[in-house]
Amino acid sequence: MEMKIKKSVAVLLAHIIKLDNRDIEKETPLFCKLMKQDFGCDRGEGKEFLYKIIKEDYNIDEHVKFIRDVLADDNYTKYEILKQLNRIIYSDNIEDNDYKEFEKIKNILFSKNYK
Repeated sequence: MEMKIKKSVAVLLAHIIKLDNRDIEKETPLFCKLMKQDFGCDRGEGKEFLYKIIKEDYNIDEHVKFIRDVLADDNYTKYEILKQLNRIIYSDNIEDNDYKEFEKIKNILFSKNYK
């Protein structure tokens, strides 16, 4: 279970990097820092997660729903995840679609009815 939540949070954090085609090397330190903070990942493991996620296809909605379901009523942790996502967003040029995506993710995280 811990590996699955780790993967879903990693996908969520890497999503903006992939969405905006950002410089992966430039984003790696922040991504690794956040993964260490959340899951104790060392830099190598964090970097491996990031590069693997950037290359794979995934359904962001499914990962966000999984996080929502695991965290259930733990709104504090959900807000912490959104704060981390926001750090990724403003770590580089902010695109209009970044905050549209942020709002979509926030709505999924806090909606019990989002399917």
